[in-house]
Amino acid sequence: MRLSVLDQSIAVAGRPHDQSIRNTVALARHCEALGYERFWVSEHHNHPTIVGTAPEIVIAAIAATTERIRIGSAGIMLPHYAPFKVAEVFRVLDALAPGRIDLGLGRAPGSDGRTAFALNPAANERPEHFPSDVRDLIAWVHGEPLIERHPFAAVKAFPLTATAPEIWILGSSDYGAQVAALFGLPYCYAWFFSDGAGGERAIDIYRRTYRPSVRHPEPRSGLCVWALAAETMEEAQYHFTSRALSRMNRDRGILVPLDDPDTAAEALKAYDQGRVERFRRDSFVGTGPDVAARIEELKNQVGVDEMAVVTWTHDEEVRRASYTHLARAMGFAPGST
Repeated sequence: MRLSVLDQSIAVAGRPHDQSIRNTVALARHCEALGYERFWVSEHHNHPTIVGTAPEIVIAAIAATTERIRIGSAGIMLPHYAPFKVAEVFRVLDALAPGRIDLGLGRAPGSDGRTAFALNPAANERPEHFPSDVRDLIAWVHGEPLIERHPFAAVKAFPLTATAPEIWILGSSDYGAQVAALFGLPYCYAWFFSDGAGGERAIDIYRRTYRPSVRHPEPRSGLCVWALAAETMEEAQYHFTSRALSRMNRDRGILVPLDDPDTAAEALKAYDQGRVERFRRDSFVGTGPDVAARIEELKNQVGVDEMAVVTWTHDEEVRRASYTHLARAMGFAPGST
């Protein structure tokens, strides 16, 4: 099974933000050595928990220090930007790592409304243009003509090279699935964001309405899940405590750096314990074989082609070890770094 990684450059209590960015780049090298298929980085803004604000720069840094693994965005929040500029940026990235760049696109702001306006004063209008922006971006990325009478038909995105980024649509609703199907693009559903709610429906819509394209004659879909693997279930659940508190806080609109497990355990006492335990039970947490089995079960249940994993821990070594345990359980890890 193809397994990939999503990294969000999480802020951790007691650690400077710059270290989180450098850890993302180091983790990409680690995951390449373990045999993971792709390494995607996210885009968020004005978010005290997630400090990865410029995936394009992080992708370039990863490209310079890896050789095989595909690298991409999950995703570029297209309403913030002109499609032409995004095409130029990813054409340059593809020149740095030919044939290894994925351009994942999202429609959500990755932020609040005020921040979206700060990024682009016309942001309130852009989501309406998402399908046409995707259409234009596809043409510019691949050096193809824009639609007839397009005002920018004479504009080309350089550099032109022998390869091009692979475009994906990302989402956590039916809308992204419909856009991906319309243009014949691969689609990845953010299962971790909604705890799976609506995921099977979105994948079903994508498959049923898929319009074959030259590059993708068949639909290609994936899911991204949150997972944590360790030597024992007890160890995994201990480190998962940080994530559990972060999730409970998020639902109350509290966005803060990730606390250590002991601090998080104390803070979780203020929350409904039944809800906390349900979250623990339903999450992909345990030994490597246990988590691998659950990931494979979900893949087969929904019927997708690929899976991706995102992991948050307070201790960076625990996070690296989680990806190692999972890779070994999946049977594609040649070793650890």
